[in-house]
Amino acid sequence: MRYTAIVVGAGVALFAGAACANPEVGSQQPIDPPGASAPAEPGVPAPPAPPAPPGTSDGQKPAPPAGGTAVPGDRIDSEALPEGYPVEVSTTGQPATLQVVAEEGGCGRASAEVVEQSAERVVIKLVETEPSGGVACTMDIRYPKLSVQLQQPLGDREIVLQSEKRKQ
Repeated sequence: MRYTAIVVGAGVALFAGAACANPEVGSQQPIDPPGASAPAEPGVPAPPAPPAPPGTSDGQKPAPPAGGTAVPGDRIDSEALPEGYPVEVSTTGQPATLQVVAEEGGCGRASAEVVEQSAERVVIKLVETEPSGGVACTMDIRYPKLSVQLQQPLGDREIVLQSEKRKQ
């Protein structure tokens, strides 16, 4: 009798384990996450992919502000930026105002500071400030366009970009 109870108990445990391990038993079809592409039916075009963020390899950059021009890459020193950080600087319609693309994510907020201005170069620090403490934040990345005011027009000066993360 004792042996029978052990065999029956082991059989029930084995059956329950097998049912839980089989994904087709009592389960629903998995839901694709947003942005996942489902196989297209023949003859039906797939939906267009979302646009790539600035600084990616899609080759397209947003246009500079009205009346402004993009600063050529050979005049921008971005060595101090992390890999993959967008490197986009443009003049605006205002003679001493620059527009810089920064990076922020989740609860972080981007800002730009002019650290140094000389006859040869302008140093701009891109800062991401995050709240301190155990705050729940989303896992998204944004690329805000920030404006900085110079003491005089950019002219032929080099732009040096730096980045820093701060806690609030």
